[in-house]
Amino acid sequence: MVGDLYQRSAHQAVKHVTLRNETDAPLSDVPINLFSSRRSRLFVGRRGIVASTISTVLIVAVIVGLLYIPKGGATVRFTFFNPHYLWLSFVGDPSHGIDAIRDGLVTNIWMFLVSEVLVLFFGLLIAWCRISQSPVLFPFRVLATAFTDIFRGIPVLLVVLLVGFGLPQLQFGFISDQSPAVYGVVALTLGYSAYVSEVIRAGIYSVPTGQLHAARSLGLSHPSTMRHVVLPQAIRNVIPPLLNDFISLQKDTALVSVLGAVESVRAAQIFAAADFNESGLVVAAMFFLVLTIPMTRLTDRLVARDRGRRLALIL
Repeated sequence: MVGDLYQRSAHQAVKHVTLRNETDAPLSDVPINLFSSRRSRLFVGRRGIVASTISTVLIVAVIVGLLYIPKGGATVRFTFFNPHYLWLSFVGDPSHGIDAIRDGLVTNIWMFLVSEVLVLFFGLLIAWCRISQSPVLFPFRVLATAFTDIFRGIPVLLVVLLVGFGLPQLQFGFISDQSPAVYGVVALTLGYSAYVSEVIRAGIYSVPTGQLHAARSLGLSHPSTMRHVVLPQAIRNVIPPLLNDFISLQKDTALVSVLGAVESVRAAQIFAAADFNESGLVVAAMFFLVLTIPMTRLTDRLVARDRGRRLALIL
């Protein structure tokens, strides 16, 4: 039996040396099938590039054809894609009371940034209240549950209308004397805090229970456990869905136009009413694409990286 083990180990050693020598062999001694596999991969890669190029060209041709072949194509091109009106809506014309869409976009951006910070804060606070087990926090837990149910069930547009037209009628000091953009930030914060709180709560519940037991066994209090152990892991797990919510939040800043706030969409509407041309809407749409596409690609990259990390742990 010892002899068999010795022969088997010797055979494996010889096989290892042979494989190493084959790997270190010159290119002239590499088997032909290795080059053929490389050629096949190159061929498949080139064929994929050609196929994707052809499909892209066909899709662009179809879109361009829809603007030129139908009878109303000329009207659509003049109404939505007129170069003169595209530029005029972009820079504005103060002498004719036309606001620049680029200036309105600044309103969208600061509304988004302020709302994002407030949504993260209140979303985390609501999620914390909902998962708490303390009897003292029972009223807050009930309020957090009711808040989540109400504002997840009401469309964001209705929240904007209720807040934007309701708070001014209260006649309650400075609360009723704010600009439409401020009321828009309040409405977006109310609506999206409910969604984000549920995302954060799901992330907290995704942390294994063993992490909690290990932290408590080390003598950490419940707040310290949440702060140093649970929340870092929970936030890391829910970054992709949080970014998706923030992409929607960026787009929904356009809803504030119903209150009269002059952001990019409202500026495009003013331009359309002044010059009877809708090219400003296309400019506003392009602005939103410029803002949201990088966030979308970042979300996709984070999702792919997280998926790769989880697969590596499984395998």
